Amino acid sequence: MISPLYLGYLITLVSATITYLLSMGKSKKRKYTIWGIAVMLPISLPLAYSIGITYSFIVEDPWATILLLYVFPVIFIVGLILLLVGIFKKNEVLQY
Repeated sequence: MISPLYLGYLITLVSATITYLLSMGKSKKRKYTIWGIAVMLPISLPLAYSIGITYSFIVEDPWATILLLYVFPVIFIVGLILLLVGIFKKNEVLQY
C-alpha cells in the first residue's frame, strides 16, 4: 500500500509523464495548451497536497497542511497562464 505522502508525488509524476508523451511532436501552441490543461487538472491538486503533507511532517504540526490551500491556487494559475498562452499564441509561419 502506498503512503498518502507519496501518492500525490506518484500521481504528479505519472501525469507529467503522460502529458509529455501526449505533447511529443506537436506544435508549440498545442504543447502550451496540453501542458496548461495538465497542470491545472491532474497535476496541481496532488502536488499541492503532497507539498502540504510533507511540510506538515517536517514542522510536526498537522495544521501546517493548510499550506496546500495557498500552493494549489498558485500552481493552478500557472496552468491557466500556460493554457491561455497556448490559446492566444499565433502560429509561426516560416517565410523565405
